[in-house]
Amino acid sequence: MFEMGRETIALPLEEKLKFGEGDDGTSFGYRAAGSTIIDQAGTRNVTEYLNISKDDALAWPIPVHRTYPSTVNERMESTVKPFIQISLAINHLLIDVLNDKLGLPKGALASLHKPGKHSGCASRCIRAPPHMELERKTFLAAHTDFGSLSFLHNRLGGLQVLPPGAERWYYIKPLSGHAICNIGDALNIFSGGILRSNIHRVVPPPGEQARHERWSLVFFTRPNDVVELRALTDKSQMIADAITRAPVGKYEPGVTAKDWLVRRVKTRRARHWTGPENWNTRKGTEDTPLPQQG
Repeated sequence: MFEMGRETIALPLEEKLKFGEGDDGTSFGYRAAGSTIIDQAGTRNVTEYLNISKDDALAWPIPVHRTYPSTVNERMESTVKPFIQISLAINHLLIDVLNDKLGLPKGALASLHKPGKHSGCASRCIRAPPHMELERKTFLAAHTDFGSLSFLHNRLGGLQVLPPGAERWYYIKPLSGHAICNIGDALNIFSGGILRSNIHRVVPPPGEQARHERWSLVFFTRPNDVVELRALTDKSQMIADAITRAPVGKYEPGVTAKDWLVRRVKTRRARHWTGPENWNTRKGTEDTPLPQQG
């Protein structure tokens, strides 16, 4: 997958832009550097992304959402599809474990994440440039992930997390042969806040690592498009009890999983940026104030 990502992002910009995500909230295709806003000051991204839809990979060679560059098509059967299938299997195993821990009926969470139904599930390959300047730079500002689970493969440092109530950021050191799993907004909502959507960001790798390009690979497991995001209080007493301690309506956003995803993607696009006043329109389920420093 890393080789496929390198080959694709090495293509001429003109060729990559033929397969761009667009500005309508779609999360599949190529995302160019400078195309999204990453902070309240209006800073533009320096990273490049390649997002491949789970639906497109599993239905290959029939397009479901879009087409992809030749470098992706050439590896769809041998590399992309197997990666997505394995990622789905691992994440669905974790979903089943969390399902039982939440006191939900067997298969309750799995029924909201059916692989054969359309969803925002996607693999993503990310390239960040080397960064040796003294000026501090952020590759990806503080945020929560949009879906249920994110399965991340890193080779260099730079990922930082903000634990509940923390006053500073903590690095997550990459470990060979290991992946990092984040819980996202959807599971936070389904669980009535019992499962926390992790706040994280990406900065240039520390020390000598910053001399290198930073490549990462993610698989996002997201609920099916038509699933309503709401706390599953009717299926779990544990969740019902948690809701009694939460602000009214916090876990009832009144939208589908697709609506949530489209809003969070679309409002990040530079084309839709009008100034600091619309920054909060892109937020997820963040629950901890960001540190003033660092």
